[in-house]
Amino acid sequence: MNVYEEARMRLAQLHTRRHFLKSFTAGLGGAALSSIIGPAAYAASGMGAPGLGAAGLGAPGFGAAGSGAAGSGGGGGLYRLDPLSPRPPHFAPSAKHVIFLHMAGAPSQLELFDYKPILAKLDGQITPPSLLEGRKFAFIQGAPKMLGPQATFKQYGQSGAWISNHLPHLQTVADEITFLKAMHTDEFNHAPSQLLMYTGNARLGRPSLGSWAVYGLGSENQNLPGFVVLLSGAAGPDAGASVYGSGFLPTVFQGVQCRSQGDPVLFLSDPDGVPRDMRRASIDAISKINQQQYEETQDPEILTRIAQYELAFRMQMAVPEAMDISTEPAYIHEEYGTAPGEISFANNCLLARRLVERGVRFVQLFHWGWDSHGAGESEALNFGFLDRCKETDKAITALILDLKRRGLLEDTLIVWGGEFGRTPMLENRSGQDNPFVGRDHHSDAFTMWMAGGGIKRGFTYGETDEIGYDAVSGRVHVHDLQATILNQLGFDHTRLTFPFQGRDFRLTDVGGRVIREVLA
Repeated sequence: MNVYEEARMRLAQLHTRRHFLKSFTAGLGGAALSSIIGPAAYAASGMGAPGLGAAGLGAPGFGAAGSGAAGSGGGGGLYRLDPLSPRPPHFAPSAKHVIFLHMAGAPSQLELFDYKPILAKLDGQITPPSLLEGRKFAFIQGAPKMLGPQATFKQYGQSGAWISNHLPHLQTVADEITFLKAMHTDEFNHAPSQLLMYTGNARLGRPSLGSWAVYGLGSENQNLPGFVVLLSGAAGPDAGASVYGSGFLPTVFQGVQCRSQGDPVLFLSDPDGVPRDMRRASIDAISKINQQQYEETQDPEILTRIAQYELAFRMQMAVPEAMDISTEPAYIHEEYGTAPGEISFANNCLLARRLVERGVRFVQLFHWGWDSHGAGESEALNFGFLDRCKETDKAITALILDLKRRGLLEDTLIVWGGEFGRTPMLENRSGQDNPFVGRDHHSDAFTMWMAGGGIKRGFTYGETDEIGYDAVSGRVHVHDLQATILNQLGFDHTRLTFPFQGRDFRLTDVGGRVIREVLA
């Protein structure tokens, strides 16, 4: 073949559909076979857990010689065409799905789960200087007063878990939950704390927990996003969309925000006058151009673009059905306290169940309004805080019971918590008591809980001192929580990596340990 004929052949490879179909995954026959067998069978075959590494072909956590790099090699053709195809983790998982319930603003553990009778006796006393020296606070100045629990507590279930009167429904499922009583974080302001909780770093630019999960596992439902975000309350998280963004991972792994009111996803519907077959034809044409560009540049973001166009087309049919809670029976609406068509945390909890039921890998709920400083009525522990409890208690309990009834709780990990905790002192901005009862930010001790997904039932891990100020046993850092969540999904958190700017990055950075004490 001379140079001229070779050039003609290369041009044909770029522009003819026949050559394209012949070249990918053993041609059209291979495409038909993979469609019949299904991507799950491919993943189960152990042919590699492909991920988009530097070359666009990498396997997450399966680098050369077990190095943990996401580099080249791995799944090849199928993954190149569908980066959300299911892939095997490092080892057998205990959970297939995660529902993370984030109470944005940081709820007070001292009014919910961490019962401190000694603190009640100290109520109104001036805080000793020894408790303030060397501490950083967001707003407290001078010598604040101690603040006793603004709730009553009892023990519930065979586990004897302490739960306050503010959560009467959750009291009934105490034996399904593991409480982490000695959580701590490195940050004491909302945005950096939320970033640390979800991206492993307090600065912008890192992938979120949900993105890492979908990067490693893919999605069980090819017609829905692998990572869905649901917001409720008067605002979104302080750190913005970065807490569910993909950072330096390909953007196909970022969270997709869905809505319980109006169109589930903005701009999902076809414009007026554009029939379904015309939309299909336009996407085919765009995908052909993108494929040509990928062959020329080998840029993995082009594969993401192709995958997102195809997913959006499939979502036009699947998302409205998945998000339509009006089809649920009346007893379900009664259990959750839902109202179809409204924006509410209860609606989002029911949507979370429907989404994991349909194979969505990671569902992230944010409910805003827990920042109980006491500067106003909406921020008061005896006003706005109580409203937040009422908005969430019944729905969370229904979610646990509903998943259990359907056999989904055993492979769905539920995580509840905020970005940090609250001080045992009354907040006093500018040295003056706030007009309402509230507490300042506190990074050294707070409570989170987990249920399902291979976690112990009816268990409490960790303990704080007699006023809930510092951990005395079972300390758990945010990176430890992240390592444990990834472990339940089947990943060694030190090996789930992605190459960026000359080194391999992971969610837990250089820290993190699996909290094996809470594993079933």
